[in-house]
Amino acid sequence: MLQGTGSDVGKTVLVAGLCRAFADRGLAVRPFKPQNMATNAAVTVDGGEIGRAQALQAIAARTAPIADMNPVLIKPHADCSAQLVVNGQVSGTLEARNFREARAPLLADVLAAYRRLEAACDLVVVEGAGSPAEINLRDGDIANMGFARAADVPVVLVGDIDRGGVIAAIVGTRAVLDPADAAMIKGFIVNRFRGDPALFEDGYQAIERLAGWPGFGVVPWLPATARLPSEDAVVPGPSVGPGGRIVVACPITPHIANFDDLDPLKLEPGVELRMIPPGRPIPAEATLVVLPGSKATMADLHALRREGWDADIRVHHRRGGWVIGLCGGFQMLGRRVSDPLGLEGPPGDIEGLGLLDVETVLGPVKTLRRVAGTARGAPFEGYEMHMGETWGVDTRRPVGHLADGQPEGATSADGRVAGTYIHGLFGLAAQRAAWLTPLGVASGGIDHGASVEEALDEIAAALEKHLDVDALLEVAITARTS
Repeated sequence: MLQGTGSDVGKTVLVAGLCRAFADRGLAVRPFKPQNMATNAAVTVDGGEIGRAQALQAIAARTAPIADMNPVLIKPHADCSAQLVVNGQVSGTLEARNFREARAPLLADVLAAYRRLEAACDLVVVEGAGSPAEINLRDGDIANMGFARAADVPVVLVGDIDRGGVIAAIVGTRAVLDPADAAMIKGFIVNRFRGDPALFEDGYQAIERLAGWPGFGVVPWLPATARLPSEDAVVPGPSVGPGGRIVVACPITPHIANFDDLDPLKLEPGVELRMIPPGRPIPAEATLVVLPGSKATMADLHALRREGWDADIRVHHRRGGWVIGLCGGFQMLGRRVSDPLGLEGPPGDIEGLGLLDVETVLGPVKTLRRVAGTARGAPFEGYEMHMGETWGVDTRRPVGHLADGQPEGATSADGRVAGTYIHGLFGLAAQRAAWLTPLGVASGGIDHGASVEEALDEIAAALEKHLDVDALLEVAITARTS
């Protein structure tokens, strides 16, 4: 199990890289994260949903994602509440005030999922959440030491040298941990080192001496990480391919979700993707505006109006610009969104942007399915993950059709506004070309999945070079056979 000295120290990428490295050694490997808090999720082959990171790690392990890989998923959808997903299915709503009490009973679900995975493979690589150094959260913990102790899984601590203070972070974690928790840690990894690792040899030895743990290596900064799907931190500003020509703008709404749908556009040399933060207008030079998914469609519609982005988008369309809405963004583009059951807050409805002649009613049943089909004459592969149904005149002009012939999505009469529930729509190069060619962009011809596979191979090769992977494997084998 990889735990971190803090959040965002690179655990997700290291788990993915180790999954690929161990799989390439011929082992049957499975990723696992007991508890994840994320708005980016993926649909599993068994009809559930898990954190996007665990779906990526499944790809790295060369296996299909299943719900057992992330048995507890918390998806924030309001300032003080979140949707709780257990074993891949919506289980209720968590309030901030009762989160710590509500999570402890979930340990049974977590352990059961882990044991099922463990029985089906040679090795499970586990990712912690946040840090075990947050000892104020130790009581009832199911994500770090609470899980490691209950499942008797050895731990390796990851520190991020790029943010500074890595010696204090690792040694300080040892200092604050309960001795029984500290005994679970078998060593440490220093991540994201820039430059010659030999220059850190004295610091590395100091950590070993002061913490009393052996080091498993120093991982350099890995440029291939940038080609992996986005997780939960939206980076504002441009992402430009060489010779970027058209601007694709995406507003960062407060409850933005599954924004990794846009990652394939970064592969296009003719596209400059701009993530627009609050306080900035949607650029007038944009050719295409994409409204992404949302964990709280109605709240994000309010945010669009508060920022003035609704006016920007309407002006963009009047000037001949194109607009695409994905899932929650599709719902926002319609005439109205209704929430009669109060699933996102108090019951009510809200006027949409009115660029599509459709209406949406949110409902309690969550659609979760992997899909494939054809849109604009090109194949697509993806998944649906939404609560609600959308209908209206513009659904008579669907974006495309699923493999069973069912129409999907809606298109405006002028053809310049489209909405779809398909996540991952732009993953295949041919599908991206079908959207970009009318905008004057020649597609780069790279499938996003192939790009991710190449990145994972590069990361695994780097870990084999810079970590003592044999020693890590020996730690796992010893624990499993003892």
